[in-house]
Amino acid sequence: MSVQTPVAALSAIPRAVVNDPLVPSRWTAADIPDQSRRTVIVTGANSGLGFQTALELARHGAHVVMTARDQDKGRAAKARIEAERVSGSLELRRLDLADLDDVERFAADIIADDLAVDVLINNAGVMMPPRSLTRQGHELQFGVNHLAHFVLTARLVDRLVQSSDGRVVTVSSDLHKRGRIHFDDLTGARHYGRVSFYAQSKFANVLFALELDRRLKAVGLPVRSLLAHPGYSATNLQLSGPTGILKLFMRFGNRFLAQDVAMGALNQLYAATAPAAAGGQFIGPDGKGEKSGYPRIVQPIAAAGDPDIAKRLWQLSEDLTGVRFVIANPGAANAL
Repeated sequence: MSVQTPVAALSAIPRAVVNDPLVPSRWTAADIPDQSRRTVIVTGANSGLGFQTALELARHGAHVVMTARDQDKGRAAKARIEAERVSGSLELRRLDLADLDDVERFAADIIADDLAVDVLINNAGVMMPPRSLTRQGHELQFGVNHLAHFVLTARLVDRLVQSSDGRVVTVSSDLHKRGRIHFDDLTGARHYGRVSFYAQSKFANVLFALELDRRLKAVGLPVRSLLAHPGYSATNLQLSGPTGILKLFMRFGNRFLAQDVAMGALNQLYAATAPAAAGGQFIGPDGKGEKSGYPRIVQPIAAAGDPDIAKRLWQLSEDLTGVRFVIANPGAANAL
């Protein structure tokens, strides 16, 4: 699974792009540094942005842990990458992000196997399905796109701290700009809208990643927390969740308006690998309206920088999942 923005009619909101000189003009996958001896976990790696990200990282020498809920699809994706004769290595692990018990199992297996984790790419997601709930009773988009990755990051942060260049890349969407957290109706039991609850989950991604960055910096840990969004990139995500007229709309957009997945994946690849990428940055396309183009530092909606909302979401996420996300520096007395 992957996360990307639907067509322009759904997100006609002013954009602000920061032309930061640290981001090279027209950065491409050819600019990815050598990833040998680095291990990267990519959630939802069997298709779309996740598949393209796993492919490019393996091409540059990384050991890539591909996660997929459907193991048949995962095995097929892994075989496709291996057929490219990549210099890196691959392993496939099952992960169902709609079940927090499975997230816990996956993370526990990573730790039990003493697998190093240099980069965690929180890529997988669901987009605009009819209202449904996760196994634990959370609204599906909020549960998969935010809560599952919150728990996964919490359980693996100690692995990332042990890396010489640990990074968490959380994949959001430009539609986060239409989002707000429905604190009084998180499951959509009273009022559910496919687009608004997708936007909520993507807004939660941004709040989480920026709060994670603040907490890591506050205790002096070098792990970088970054955000990326792919603009409008054609993958199967737009077709697997929406139904009816919305699905037809997405199909038209994928065919005539979207950029290809290789371009869309550049933003998370830059965040995951570029030496200049810094914690707290949001990487998105440099084209008009952030719909397409090469990686640039972009700005989230102003509300995403509100630490009070972020702290409230963080506490709520701990309460909903039963996971206390503690960030501590082993060499210091402080912890958050």
